[in-house]
Amino acid sequence: MDVPIQKKKFSNKKLGLIVGVLIITALIIYVVIQTSGGSKLNVEKERISIHTVSNDVFQENIPVNGIVLPITTIYLDALEGGRVEEKFVEDGAMMKKGEPILRLSNTDLELSLVNQETSVYNLLTQMQISQNAARQNTINRQNQFTDVENNLIEAERVYTLNKSLYEKGAIGRMDYESSKNNFDYQKERMKLAKQVLSEDSTSSKLEINQAKNSYARTQSALELMRKKVGDLVVRAPIDGQLTSLDAEIGQSISKGTRLGQVDVTSGYKVRVDIDEHYISRIYNGQTGTFTLNNKTYTLVIKKVFTQVTNGRFQVDMKFESEVPEGIRRGQNLQIRVALSAEKEALLVAKGGFFQKTGGNWIFKVSEDGNSAYKVNVRLGSQNTEYYEVLEGLNPGDKVVTSSYDSFGDIEELILK
Repeated sequence: MDVPIQKKKFSNKKLGLIVGVLIITALIIYVVIQTSGGSKLNVEKERISIHTVSNDVFQENIPVNGIVLPITTIYLDALEGGRVEEKFVEDGAMMKKGEPILRLSNTDLELSLVNQETSVYNLLTQMQISQNAARQNTINRQNQFTDVENNLIEAERVYTLNKSLYEKGAIGRMDYESSKNNFDYQKERMKLAKQVLSEDSTSSKLEINQAKNSYARTQSALELMRKKVGDLVVRAPIDGQLTSLDAEIGQSISKGTRLGQVDVTSGYKVRVDIDEHYISRIYNGQTGTFTLNNKTYTLVIKKVFTQVTNGRFQVDMKFESEVPEGIRRGQNLQIRVALSAEKEALLVAKGGFFQKTGGNWIFKVSEDGNSAYKVNVRLGSQNTEYYEVLEGLNPGDKVVTSSYDSFGDIEELILK
C-alpha cells in the first residue's frame, strides 16, 4: 500500500529569502537607531579634552600681533631733485644730527643761484648809485637854500635901512619901494625853498626805504635759493641709526623721493594691528601684556590710528616700565590687549567645541564620569584662555571642550 508524502510548506529557496529580508530589516533598524536624535556614541577619553568649570578672576582680552619699531622715526625725503654724486655713509650707520649722508647735483638749481646772486649784486650797485644821486641832489638843494636864505637876509637889511631913510626924507620913494619889493620877493623864495627842501627830504627817505625793501626781498630770495642748493646735501635730521637708505652713485632722484630714514635707538614702541570689530572699545591708556623669556611685560596704548585698512586698524603701544633686554627692531610679539577690568566669574576653557555649538550648548560629563550629555549654556565675554559662563553650568562641572565635528547629531557620549 502506498504511503502519501506531505508537501513541504517552505522550500529552501523561500527560507533563504525570508532570512535575508529579516537581516536587512534588522540592519536598517540598527542604522536608524544609531543615526536618530537620541543616539549614543562610544568615545575614548584619551581622544577628547575635559575641563572643569571654575570660579576665578577674569579679564576680557583679545590676542593681537605687534611689531617692534623705534620710538621715533624721521624719514629722509629729497627736498630737491638731482643726481647722486657722493655717498658719505652706508645703510646702518650711526648718525649725529647734521652729519652729511649723501650729496646730489642739480645744474639748473646751481645756475639759478648764480643768477640770483648776480641780481642781488646788480640791485645793490643800483641802490648805491641811487643813494649817491639822492645825496648829491640833497646837497644841491641845501646849497640853493643857503643862497636864498642869504639873499633874504640882505634884502631885509636893505629894506630896513631904506625904510628908515625914506621916513627921514633921505631917499626917494622909488628906492624905498624897490627895496621893499625885493624883500617881499626874497621871502616868497624862502618859503618855496623850504617847501622844496622838505619834499626832497621826504622823497629821498621814501626812495631809500623802497630800495631797502627791494634789496631785503631780493636778499631773502637769495638766501632761499642758497638753502635749496644746500639741501642737495642730505643730512641727518636727528641723532640715530640710518636705515633703508636707497640711493646709489649716478642715480637720478626726483624731488620728494623717499631716500631712507633715521631711527632713534634710545627706545622702542610696538605697532599693533587690531580687527575693526574692536575699534569702539580701544582707547589711549589701555594695557596689554606679552611674555618673553618666561617674563611678562606690560604695554600701554599711546596712540590710536582710526583709519581702517583691509578690516584692521593700528595702535602704537609703549612699554610701561621695563623694556625686554635684547629686543630688536622688527621683532614680532604676541600681545593680549585688555578690554575690561578684572572681575570674578564662572569660567570654561576655550576649545574647538565653540565652532560647532556657537556657545549655545556643550557636552557635560556625568557625575560617574562614564558619559557626557548635551546641556544648553549661555556664554558671555572671552579672553585668550576662557569663556565667561552666564547660564547652564555650575562650579565643579566637567565639560568636553575639544572639537565636536566628528560627533554629528549625537545626544550622548559613552566615555571609555
